[in-house]
Amino acid sequence: MTDDFDEPTTGPAGAPAPRPPAKMKRKAFEAALYELQVELTRLQAWVQAAGARVVVVFEGRDTAGKGGVISRITARTSPRVYKHVALPKPSDRERTQLYAQRYVAHFPAAGEIILFDRSWYNRAGVERVMGFCTEAEVERFLRVVPDFEREVIDQGIILLKYFLDVGQDEQRRRFEARIDDPLKHWKLSPMDTESVRRWWDYTRAYQDMIARTDTPHAPWYLVPADDKRRARLNLIAHLLDHIPYERIEPDLPKVPKAEPRPPWLTEELPARHVVPARY
Repeated sequence: MTDDFDEPTTGPAGAPAPRPPAKMKRKAFEAALYELQVELTRLQAWVQAAGARVVVVFEGRDTAGKGGVISRITARTSPRVYKHVALPKPSDRERTQLYAQRYVAHFPAAGEIILFDRSWYNRAGVERVMGFCTEAEVERFLRVVPDFEREVIDQGIILLKYFLDVGQDEQRRRFEARIDDPLKHWKLSPMDTESVRRWWDYTRAYQDMIARTDTPHAPWYLVPADDKRRARLNLIAHLLDHIPYERIEPDLPKVPKAEPRPPWLTEELPARHVVPARY
């Protein structure tokens, strides 16, 4: 028996089945995350040096943790390289454009990694379920998106697509936790909580979406996300494994000695207002 599992229970046909892993300790999570974040900075250096272009799509059910894993990716990296794109609902002008136009506008130039917190797949998910588009528009999207993604890849862009999947009970628990936490109230909207009631409508939509857009050139990678910490680590590790980056040794500067202070100059700054030391 490993440290991660409790005593086995009985599985199908009487076979022993391990229980889910015990909750990952924060210290272990942070240690593993630190190592991955070091690699993310090495990936960053390679992307800049090679002029590579990367697009990472994060899709999934509400509360699955898309924003959480993106924030761990960007926490120790340069915002000039790793760019978090979370588009609001389309404007009146954008509704008259080609559907993919507002997403393509954020595609990377050389040396950039674009992290889409929801993407063009909104059409096959929330727009379809909530009736913001017609079934004909959904069908056209599902028909043309594999070719669109093939063109993106043929242009030399690295494309990775992740779907974070959270269970029905866990989703409800996370929504209730957001209601109880003032720091998370901004994450709540009637549109989001409606996903609880329409769980099975979303299930059917996502099943159809993945079945028809999981292609050899742009596969979907499913991320079980009931365990937030493990989901974040697993996704970041997978991302690093699937981009063929090389380690670039940094040209680190040396810290010079400060010049001596001129005898007529003091260190004080002439500001009239100083923030009070409340802590």
